[in-house]
Amino acid sequence: MKLSEVSEAFQNLDSRTRTRLGVLLAALLLIIIGLSTVNARITALEKKRRARETDLTELMKLRQRFREASAGSQRVSNRLQAVRPDDSPAKVIEEIGIKGRNSQVKPVKGADLPGFVEDAAEVKLEGLSANEATNLIYRLEKGTRPITVKKAAIKQRFEDPSKLDVTLTIALIKPAPAGAK
Repeated sequence: MKLSEVSEAFQNLDSRTRTRLGVLLAALLLIIIGLSTVNARITALEKKRRARETDLTELMKLRQRFREASAGSQRVSNRLQAVRPDDSPAKVIEEIGIKGRNSQVKPVKGADLPGFVEDAAEVKLEGLSANEATNLIYRLEKGTRPITVKKAAIKQRFEDPSKLDVTLTIALIKPAPAGAK
């Protein structure tokens, strides 16, 4: 069927039928336009939802990282609050209670940290077992006070291979006194 035949058949209908058919076609076009608009809106909302889900996933990761950082910061803050003004690396080593045959503690210059004072020392302990050396380092780093092990040298003793000589450079971090830069 050609367009001219359809047009001729339409013209041959009575006016009332033509009006009804025209209204029906107009209503059908309105429905198609409405569905097209609704479909476009649904597609836009789906894109927005996917974007928000992606943002939410990223925010959840950031929240977890923030919580971990906050917990780490709180641990360091608690360790800093445990430091007393008379604490020193020698006192901390003594409190740990791990002693070798011979031990020495020599103060060394600490690094400059803004807002903090670093009390550093070189500690030499001779004749420790491997377990004692491990416990010493663990207790220094995980103890109640903020101590960092800057350098460690562990040597096996020549006369007794089961014993170790440990040389550590450690630093006790203290809050700066009030008024100091």
